[in-house]
Amino acid sequence: MKQIIGGKPDAHRTPPQSPPGLAARILQVDEESSGQRLDNFLMRHLKGVPKTHVYRIIRSGEVRLNRGRTSADARVAAGDQVRLPPVRVAQQPAEDAARAAPAREFPILLEDEQLIALDKPAGVAVHGGSGVSFGVIEQLRRARPQAKFLELVHRLDRETSGILLVAKRRSALTRLQEQFRGRETGKTYLALVAGSWPASKKVIDTPLHKYLQEDGERRVRVTSEGDPDAMRALTLVKVRSQLPARPLQGLPAMSLLEVTIKTGRTHQIRVHLASNGHGILGDDKYGDFDLNRRVHKQGLKRMFLHAWRLQFTHPASGEAITLHAELPPELAGFLATLE
Repeated sequence: MKQIIGGKPDAHRTPPQSPPGLAARILQVDEESSGQRLDNFLMRHLKGVPKTHVYRIIRSGEVRLNRGRTSADARVAAGDQVRLPPVRVAQQPAEDAARAAPAREFPILLEDEQLIALDKPAGVAVHGGSGVSFGVIEQLRRARPQAKFLELVHRLDRETSGILLVAKRRSALTRLQEQFRGRETGKTYLALVAGSWPASKKVIDTPLHKYLQEDGERRVRVTSEGDPDAMRALTLVKVRSQLPARPLQGLPAMSLLEVTIKTGRTHQIRVHLASNGHGILGDDKYGDFDLNRRVHKQGLKRMFLHAWRLQFTHPASGEAITLHAELPPELAGFLATLE
């Protein structure tokens, strides 16, 4: 059985699943939704619609924000009007519901009425989409059905572990995201890289360019300021320790770095470090693939990148907060074998 939401799309476009003869649906953004990403806003109103279809109708221009074309990462504001084309919502049978996100709690670093700071394990996406059925936020919502509001404040790559913030109130989400966008937070990662990082190399200020490979996979590369699609990316690097080469194991010298990002670009740390000749160990996109195989045999089964410290201002009290998430056992154990 299927339910119909919305109405007739623009006359020049008829999506394959659009039911005929109905009027378009207009959603008005309220104060509680102000500041939310458009894709997240739509998913809350189109429960049961596959996420791939939500992104498709945004890309195709069938979703309009204040009568104009828009993008999935656009921020909606109170009073905005979002136009939806007709969308069929498949009702989930019992067996589909059983395959939904399992309830899961994660290690908590801090929790109060405004937010949750959790320690995300590697290998878990922060949200569903792009071939992933569910992530941290979906599992957390399932584990806390009584929670009226749970939204991601920011994101971490799937293979990156460490501190992740979840807002429990719309006001907290808005204030925290303003801090992230205004570069008022301090985000420091621990990364183990190949080679001896020069202590004098403390700042990487090289723009990045996002692109898609032929198979549709998203990648990032360094570019020049003259690139019209260049995004400024600023990374600060501090050497925490230098580890000597281990010839018997076929391992080169390595450096454990404290990496602070001042901009939050996709794959920023991974690309910046690799472009300087020091790829992160275990990085299957930008690292040294031959070295990755060797360290895998020595016990490193994942990318050595961990969101270690986060500094921000509490959205309600105004208190300065500093959180630490210690290295998980699989990274700490590998590091111990080298030291």
